[in-house]
Amino acid sequence: MGTQDIEISRKKPIYPVIPSLQKYLHVYQRDAKLPLTYHDLLSFDETVPVLDKTGKDTLWETPLYSSAEIERIHSGLKIIFAILKASGNTRIVEHKYIDRIDYCTFGNTHPFRIRIVNRLNDVYDYFYVKQTDASRIYGLELEHILSPNQVNYIVDRKTLIEEHIAGIPGDVFANWHFDKSDYNPIRIAKEFVKFNERCLITLLGDMRSYNFVMQITPDFDDFQFRIRSIDFDQQFYEGNMKIYLPQYFKDNYPYVKLGMDNLTEQSVRQYQQEERSSLVHRARSERHRIAALRDASAHDRISTPEKMAELRQNLAEHFKDKNYYKCKSMTDLVELNVKNVIRQIKL
Repeated sequence: MGTQDIEISRKKPIYPVIPSLQKYLHVYQRDAKLPLTYHDLLSFDETVPVLDKTGKDTLWETPLYSSAEIERIHSGLKIIFAILKASGNTRIVEHKYIDRIDYCTFGNTHPFRIRIVNRLNDVYDYFYVKQTDASRIYGLELEHILSPNQVNYIVDRKTLIEEHIAGIPGDVFANWHFDKSDYNPIRIAKEFVKFNERCLITLLGDMRSYNFVMQITPDFDDFQFRIRSIDFDQQFYEGNMKIYLPQYFKDNYPYVKLGMDNLTEQSVRQYQQEERSSLVHRARSERHRIAALRDASAHDRISTPEKMAELRQNLAEHFKDKNYYKCKSMTDLVELNVKNVIRQIKL
């Protein structure tokens, strides 16, 4: 494995939801009627920067709304949280208040991050309000279906609401937690190998360390680790296959080095096979939903013909499989990836 600089499109377009995808969202209860839209949250007068504990700019800003707007916005956000968490039962927000709204201009979707607090015990939670992007929705769905992680989100036309995914940011974990004596480095490296494999099969791109989090679960004699993506903007958009392999990003070098120092080539292949077997199990149990998602995306154009052709060739050469040249869309490429994994497991 080796890391390098990889060029990624900074101005990826935001793709609209086509009718077939809208129908899919309705069938699988991902759509909702919301009291506020993303556009409503843009009605702020000015912003102030959000700094971390050391005084460093976090790239987030706090919008300042007029007194006439703030009550309506806070009330709407509480209802949205109830829809996201409890199918609209507003009893869960009776004792909650909106503590802060943050806005980020870094990235494609310019998200709002909402912090909501329970005034009875000061327990807080976060959720996000973003612009709806079809490619991001496909990424969220593939993550929900084919990864070991469940994803909670809802869509109302041009507004996307996402549940917060808790965990230690991947770059922070690498800088401050790798040396902890009670963390088994082999388990961390094993998880990165599995994450790397899953990203390639589902074509989830740009998984640099600040785009994923590490979740840590104490076990009876050790700690278990799981890497979760928190950014799906680069779902099968780019043409360079290396963008779908986290091992190639310079930001992920600490994870790559950890693997090189602690894993053998044989164990890497074993962990790749374990992840493929898990993916096959999930694909079989969710085969009807996968088929519905494939049908919803089959005629969606969420990349350029040039990028599609480049990725098709990259995958054909990487897997030594000429069938990739028959693929006509990004959906076809993901479907062939999954089918090939299923065939290999059967052999």
